[in-house]
Amino acid sequence: MNLFDRMLEEVRGAIARLAEAGQLPPDLDLGRVTVEPPRDPDHGHMATNAALVLARTARRRPMELAEDLARELGGAPGVREARATAPGFVNLRLEDAVWLEQIRCVLEQGEDYGRTDLGAGITVNCEYCSANPTGPLHVGHGRGTVYGDALANLLAFAGYRVVREYYINDGGGQVEVLARSLFHRYREILGDDPGPLPPDAYPYPELIPVARRIAEEDGPVWLGQPEEAWRERFARAGSEAMMARIREDLAALGVRFDVFTSERRLIQEGRIEEAVRRLEEQGHVYVGTLPPPKGKPVEDWEPNPQLLFRASAFGDDSDRPLKRANGAWTYFAADLAYHYDKFRRGAPLLVDVWGADHGGYVKRMEAAVAALTGGKARLVVKLCQMVHLYRGGQPLRLSKRAGSVLWLRDVLEQVGRDVFRFMMLTRKNDAPLDFDLEKAVEQSRDNPVFYVQYAHARICSVFRHAEEAGMPTDRRRLIAAPLDQLRDPGELALVRTMAHWPRVVVGAARHFEPHRIAFYLHDLAGALHALWTRGKEDDALRFVIPERPQVTLARLAMLAAVRQVIARGLRIMGVEPVTELQ
Repeated sequence: MNLFDRMLEEVRGAIARLAEAGQLPPDLDLGRVTVEPPRDPDHGHMATNAALVLARTARRRPMELAEDLARELGGAPGVREARATAPGFVNLRLEDAVWLEQIRCVLEQGEDYGRTDLGAGITVNCEYCSANPTGPLHVGHGRGTVYGDALANLLAFAGYRVVREYYINDGGGQVEVLARSLFHRYREILGDDPGPLPPDAYPYPELIPVARRIAEEDGPVWLGQPEEAWRERFARAGSEAMMARIREDLAALGVRFDVFTSERRLIQEGRIEEAVRRLEEQGHVYVGTLPPPKGKPVEDWEPNPQLLFRASAFGDDSDRPLKRANGAWTYFAADLAYHYDKFRRGAPLLVDVWGADHGGYVKRMEAAVAALTGGKARLVVKLCQMVHLYRGGQPLRLSKRAGSVLWLRDVLEQVGRDVFRFMMLTRKNDAPLDFDLEKAVEQSRDNPVFYVQYAHARICSVFRHAEEAGMPTDRRRLIAAPLDQLRDPGELALVRTMAHWPRVVVGAARHFEPHRIAFYLHDLAGALHALWTRGKEDDALRFVIPERPQVTLARLAMLAAVRQVIARGLRIMGVEPVTELQ
């Protein structure tokens, strides 16, 4: 049960009663009316902005309308106090019993507590990771992958039908560079001195075994042959070997995909031509010339006629080329066909997770999806900023081009999957993230993953102690616990924080922000740790007091509910809750 949604219905009911009494006009638009926690907890448990957003339409002063609403809401079930405060909020305090009843809701609903039908069964295609198959995954890929995977988990919990997809960019120039890099290593292995590695080649030593395997299977057959003869062989062997390694990296990270789509396959099946024909039929394609790129001297630019997409008609800054001057399809044309393919497979909501360096590409893809689907599909692009690596406070200087890369697998071996996944969600996706390999494994309150896991483990230790003391811990007895025994302000604060979980899920899913789950779990763990500390100082606040069985049972019910919420939140993040810490 979402208590904030419940109180929103009470607010709407109060507005309806005022309208019936002639104090408000009928049929007011209530779309902007909310019930949220107040910024200052001292003001109450909840606050509604109803008077502020309705005052102008109702031709009422905000404070006068707030006072009328406060009088109406003061009699609502479970409301202890409703008070109007400037400039027009209504602050609400609920009876303790309302919050405590959420303990029973959690215990009865279990894993489903907080689940919502926000998505209404709509199919959402979440495409993330999608690293070029030119090398293993690095830490930057890891952040986008964790974000996308946690977002997919979150959207599924929020009622969407989620399809997790990986797009294999195996049909463009990057794979051609991979083929040349492999061919260079192939020549080295066969003793055909190729000279130094070209500047644009991939220097990764992980490619050498792939080249060696080609040499073993094919022998020197490709030596002396033109690139057109061997490019396909080396490109396919390289991309398949790198995708095998990427799949291993994904498995180590605990990530699975429902669909792997190959760009090469889309090209071979004529999907680009199909998508372009659809745009042509709708009048969104023409042959023309574009102005010179910004910042480029006019004398260095030639106005060559090109096949163009009218992206500017759909909110983009300019029209976009679909073909190059040599007649080859652009990368954009392939991406356009891919997104049309996702829509045709039944996804009206497309979520792409990209690196921040692709920010300039967003508007044209939004325009393409709008044109291809006639506005029936929505594209949401989430950009993930860079990860800055540190060790003991010192930055790690790494370079992909120089071949000095700390691969994702290396990091997972050092810190573990759960730590990495949690830490990647401790910042909003569009903010840079500092990741210290040593601090990530510290067992201190400054380490957020330890702080949350420790809360879960502490609760598990309480239950072990309760069982040793012969106290009942089965679910049936906990559901029937006398919750009115929970009276301490710290206990009530913990329960109120726990009861925010359904609201947090809705907000995080609506805004595509799984980091909100990490932030919330940190707050919930903090409330638990604070209560634990007070119990160390005051025996009356200990969780297990055998001589006070009713109090103990109520506290065990509270802790079981909190443990359930922490575990559910961690699993949405893709982190396994621990029962004890080493």
